[in-house]
Amino acid sequence: MPEPSSPPAGGPAFGAEPLTPTLFLDRSALVFGDRTAVIDGERCFTYRELRERCMRLAGALAEAGVRPGDRVSTLVPNTHAALESHFGVAWAGAVLNALNTRLSPGELTWIVNHAGSRVLVCDHSLAEVGEAIVAGADHPVQLILCGEPEDDYEQRLAAAAPLRRDVDDEWAMLSLNYTSGTTGRPKGVMYSHRGAYLQALAMVAQGGLDAAGVFLWTLPMFHCNGWCYPWAVTAAGGMHVALRRLDAEAVWSEIHRRGVTHLNAAPTVLTMLAAHAAAPAPSPVHVAVGGAPPSPSLLARLAGLNLQVTHLYGLTESYGPAVICDWRPEWGALGPAEQARRKARQGVANIACSPLRIVDAEGRDVPPDGATAGEVVLRGNVVMLGYYRDPGATAAATLQRPDGAWFRTGDVGVVHPDGYMEVRDRAKDVIISGGENIASIEVEQALARHPGVLEAAVVGAPDETWGEVPVAFVVPRPGTEVTPEELIEFVRDSIARFKAPRRVIFGELPKTSTGKIQKFALRERLRA
Repeated sequence: MPEPSSPPAGGPAFGAEPLTPTLFLDRSALVFGDRTAVIDGERCFTYRELRERCMRLAGALAEAGVRPGDRVSTLVPNTHAALESHFGVAWAGAVLNALNTRLSPGELTWIVNHAGSRVLVCDHSLAEVGEAIVAGADHPVQLILCGEPEDDYEQRLAAAAPLRRDVDDEWAMLSLNYTSGTTGRPKGVMYSHRGAYLQALAMVAQGGLDAAGVFLWTLPMFHCNGWCYPWAVTAAGGMHVALRRLDAEAVWSEIHRRGVTHLNAAPTVLTMLAAHAAAPAPSPVHVAVGGAPPSPSLLARLAGLNLQVTHLYGLTESYGPAVICDWRPEWGALGPAEQARRKARQGVANIACSPLRIVDAEGRDVPPDGATAGEVVLRGNVVMLGYYRDPGATAAATLQRPDGAWFRTGDVGVVHPDGYMEVRDRAKDVIISGGENIASIEVEQALARHPGVLEAAVVGAPDETWGEVPVAFVVPRPGTEVTPEELIEFVRDSIARFKAPRRVIFGELPKTSTGKIQKFALRERLRA
């Protein structure tokens, strides 16, 4: 038999199609064309209709002057327009810049200017904010309002010729997502077509998505492109259920009304659902949770509501979840408390990410003993291309090791003997008291085990003697009475006494638009 000839310079003749997540809508429109793709209030579209609408959006953007490589910003809640933008903008050859709907007009204007966006698609409920952005932009920005049946967006789609530009370079920028900017100006994180394609497939496989799935949009699509779930649910042929406004009653209503099978959320959203007086879900709901690890006590409450939680870990820079607590079947034989502790771990790299590392100050791997802490570093297909127009920030986030470049997350974690990672804290959230390191997460989880605690956040407060001391901010559980002294003693009985908070302050916790507690705001409150 003759030897095979060498592949052509451009790649194998039969397998050289660039990877892009928009291909998933092509397939689903063909395979599941007559099935419901998205429900948004009283409106619903099949997969065939969704593909047509996305191509018309691409055509409308081209008619608005958008050219390949241009940036298109969107300021929309979780509606069908948010979903359509994840395909239509790319089919116009442009880069999607999904904006956080809860930022101020000034912050949003800065992002639109930095991104250089030519068009802003804005929901009618945010029209005043959109107009302020356009007025404050340092270059012409065209405003397209959406969210009403007879709005500008729908009229443009109806009049536009369908357009679908192919992707020539899978490493080209697909989307541009800005970090929260809590320590300065936000940074633009560049996602590639290739990375989003592979991350979406990882979420299909490890999120358990299929054509029978009903996915409820509780996670904002502007947050890491919804962890790539706009493309993942579409790849699986599942049903998207849009949710314009997030509250516990609305979520429970959709769970019972639509037969929701999957949703993603921050721990604070799960706390809200667990506290709401609702019957358990009629069938299991698979819940992926990111952010700070849920406390074992919260996980136990959710299990009783038929909400099956999988903990994930990631950042904007890693397309959302790069690490997943991959559940081992044999763990099912463990007791409830031990199962909850295992579920609170972040786990191992997802199937599209290179194995993660936890390294010491010299960049060497820490031993897998579950005790030696180091910084979490990542690399692979689901790590960003870099920061947009900010090579200095990209360099600062890079760790060079003999095996290549790694992204420095700034998170502190340990590796357990079974290889599963557990985040102990953000590097800036570790409290150093009298030379001892105190992981705020450990103290928060101890507080969460008290029946009178709904939520808790622990930060370091300046102290002349110890340098820093832990202070707890606590949201009491409704209908309970608890005192600061009682909580402090409860923690002292649970973990090392020196880790217990010196003070407990009751009140609401400041949060980001994705439900993450803003610890910097709590630290500022203590320094005021």
